[in-house]
Amino acid sequence: MAESVPVRCPACSRSHAFVPTVYPCACGAPVEPPLLRGAPAEPVTHRTWTDEWVRVRCTACGRQDHWPRPELGCPCGSVLRIPVREAGGPVGRAAGPAKPPPTGAPATPRPAFRPLTIRTTRDVVTGAALYLRWLGFQGVVQAAEQPASGIDLRGPDVVAQVDPSTSPASLRAVECLWLNGLNASVVGVFFALAGYTNDARARADTLGVPLFVMDLTGAPQPVNDPADELVLTGG
Repeated sequence: MAESVPVRCPACSRSHAFVPTVYPCACGAPVEPPLLRGAPAEPVTHRTWTDEWVRVRCTACGRQDHWPRPELGCPCGSVLRIPVREAGGPVGRAAGPAKPPPTGAPATPRPAFRPLTIRTTRDVVTGAALYLRWLGFQGVVQAAEQPASGIDLRGPDVVAQVDPSTSPASLRAVECLWLNGLNASVVGVFFALAGYTNDARARADTLGVPLFVMDLTGAPQPVNDPADELVLTGG
């Protein structure tokens, strides 16, 4: 069970014992956001997407995921944001430890990827599935029909969205994929034929979503740091 920390409401000066929520990492270990003891809680006056989530590193396996930022409701009506030491970047006035660089290539080198030439929309999805399996994700299957969630590929450790359209993938599409991965505690990977809008690229970098662009030869190319890291380390 997580240890409680004292929190004082700056609006009414009431003291509370706050116990952070513990979440399950994909490896099965419990994960809780590391609270900054002694740092004052801040009232929530407005909300943004970025403020709602905090990046936390699992101490068991080193995996970093985004989890809901801890909050406490005071009887006076204030909602308090609890200060957290975030992995890989600053949170409020405090900075967390830097995200460690990739440890290197998989222990067993992968053979060269053999792409599937894209002739149809379905070929784009099939090519992405082949690439995920090449990365090391096991049990990747395709949806029989276009699902409402937008998730075209699923495996025990991954979900993927494949955009075969001629328009760049949107910010909303990237966020929806990330939420699907978060809910399933797996990696979310995006493949697109026409690339991504600038705000989609920026959000993917913030959330750690690997982005790949596919050409008509069927060879995915990483377009951001999370994708480069995934290619290096494998699934």
